This record gives sequence, C-alpha cells and structure tokens, in this order.
Amino acid sequence: MKRIYDSLLAEHISEHGQMAFLSGPRQVGKTTTAMTLPQARYMNWDRNSDRLLISKGPDAVAEHHALSTLTPSPPVLIFDELHKFRKWKTFLKGFYDAHGARCRIAVTGSARLDIFRRGGDSLMGRYFSYRMHPFSVGEILAPTLRETEIQPPARLDKDILGALLQFGGFPEPFLKASPRFFNRWSRTRLELLFREDIRDLTRIHEAGQIQVLADLLTRQAGQLVNYSSLATAIGVSVDTIRNWIRILESFYFCFTVRPWFRNVAKALRKQPKVYLWDWSALTDPGARHENLVASHLLKAVHWWTDIGLGAYDLYYLRDKEKREVDFLVAKNHKPWFLVEVKTSARRDLNPNLGYFQRQTGARHAFQATFDLDPVERDCFAETRPVRVPVSTLLSQLV
Repeated sequence: MKRIYDSLLAEHISEHGQMAFLSGPRQVGKTTTAMTLPQARYMNWDRNSDRLLISKGPDAVAEHHALSTLTPSPPVLIFDELHKFRKWKTFLKGFYDAHGARCRIAVTGSARLDIFRRGGDSLMGRYFSYRMHPFSVGEILAPTLRETEIQPPARLDKDILGALLQFGGFPEPFLKASPRFFNRWSRTRLELLFREDIRDLTRIHEAGQIQVLADLLTRQAGQLVNYSSLATAIGVSVDTIRNWIRILESFYFCFTVRPWFRNVAKALRKQPKVYLWDWSALTDPGARHENLVASHLLKAVHWWTDIGLGAYDLYYLRDKEKREVDFLVAKNHKPWFLVEVKTSARRDLNPNLGYFQRQTGARHAFQATFDLDPVERDCFAETRPVRVPVSTLLSQLV
C-alpha cells in the first residue's frame, strides 16, 4: 500500500536543501519509504562495509558516491541507523557543509533523532524532522498530501477497522492479517527492541528490569502513571523510573499524554497517562480502543506540526472532582477539540464533554464510539458536544 510519507519525503527532497530526518519505530516502513526516492543510494550503519566507509569521514563517502561527477539530478544519500555512530552529528554536519550542495540527504532511524545523543555539534538549521507512524484510518483512505488539517469524511469498511484493532498499524502484520504471523512478528520485534536497541545504544545493563517496566506499562495503558508504585514494584528509585520511561519513549515503545490545566478549575497538573505505539499489544478491549484513538491523534498532531501547519499537542483533561475527558488537541497552544472514547453507543453522552468545552473554550467536542456505523458527515461542522462514529472522526485526520 502507498504511504503518505512517500509523497512527504519526495516533496521535501525536491523542494528543500535541508536534510530530511525520518524517525519512527522499528519496522514502521522508514527504509521502504526512503528507497522510493529517485537516485537513492542507501547506506546502513549496521552493515560492516558501510560502517567502515562512514567511519573514514565525509570526504570518503563523497568520493565513494562520485559526488564530484555531474549527474542529471542530485543523488539522494540515505543514511540508515546512523544515530548508532557515536559521532553521527559531527559526521553529518561535516558532510552537509562540504557536500550538501551536490546531493540530497535523508537520515532514517528507529530512535528519536531530535533528542538522541544530544552531544556533538549542533545541526540547527540543517535539517527538517519528520515522525513516521503506523497505518491509520485517514492514511488508508487517502494517502495523499494535503495542505489542510481536516480531510472530508469517508466511509471505512468495518473489516479494515477490525484489522487495525487486531493486528495494529505496522505494515507487515496489518497487510498480512495473519494471527500466526502477527504473534511471531510481535515477539521478535520486542526481543530486538530490548536485547539490541535499548541495551546496546543506552549502555543500560538493567535491560531485564526495563522490560519488566514495559510489561507493567502495557497493563496500565490509558491510566495515570504512578511513578512511586512502579518504583516499588521494580525495586528502583522514582528518578530511575522517570528516566527509563523517557528511554522507552525515545525508542517508540510508548508515549505519554500530559494533562491540560490552563483555565480549568482544580485540574491535575503533573501525572501523565501512558499509551503504546503498538495498540495491538493490549488485551483489554476498552484499553485497546482508547489507545488506537490516542495513536491516531498523536499521529495527526505530529503530522500537522512536521509539515508546518502550526504547533499542535495532545493532552487529556481531569480535575480533582474526577471529571475527565480522554483527549484534548491544542492548536498553537489553544484548545481546539475534545475527544471521549467509548466502545458502545449505548453509553450516554458524557456530560464532562460539555463541562470541559465551556472551561477550555474548545470549538469541538466529540464522543467517538466504535459500534456506530460510519456516516459521511463532517464532524468538524459541529460545535456542540456530539456522538460520532469513531471511523468517521478518524477518517478526517491524517
């Protein structure tokens, strides 16, 4: 299936001289997307021959790829997993400054290139960063670039939504839709994450304890993070738990959603919620439904921010009276729309939607329900709290 990131990366290469940093979880499709670029020349730090070449420095790489020879169009050099190189920022700065005018550069990696290994020379102004997510409802329906946030509503087949729920949005298990393949793929992916990526790249020897933390977070997805409870369960300090969760976030195992508290009386201010990048790992149906929506909203705010439409963020709402709404999307630091997730349409409209809409001034408030049939109506034409089919709402996002 065509990915929306194929067009995004192609547009970047054709219009911008800055390097393109494409980061995302293991096996989300970064390399496949990068290899769709014309004149692509691929180098992988994990391949011995490429590692030796890169270690010799920028001039050696330029000579190997004959960048001094005129070609009909600039070649595209793809550096994959380069963040594993201790001096990767220094290398890229030197290569871009010396040879960037004669080629285009794309850097892909399964750790957050914007924060990983903060040391070294600054690359400020030399790159644009893009975050790649698994398949989503909007991408499946319309894998094309748009310059607007909201797409027209479209009808999604229930079987496709069911496949997304069961197998997740990572390309291989989603497209194969085989339970046996999915089980083997999931196990292998987690083994690589904990035995290779986290242990080798962070030099943390307690990889087994981090995996225990990951298991606990999986069982608590969608709940408030209690650092003290996690620290007691694993036998480490609260500061260690905070650090390990940041590491799990940097390797795209999980992400945290923080509370919105501006203009909200008695709002929670500190405790985040945690969700997984791969919602298919959750066994509880309600948690899996909520996590799927959280992942779609995170993908939307990342996409809108990365392509330059503004600054977008994802939050939740909860006050000391235990009134709560699952999600709030903010645009340019102002509340834009609220989302409450429900499995069944038999549930009444959550009164907290209206309460927090008045408190925050958000323009829209949706109760996204999984068992409502999709309708081709624009959710964002409504300004009062409204119950909507989850597939209709998600079809209007990226």
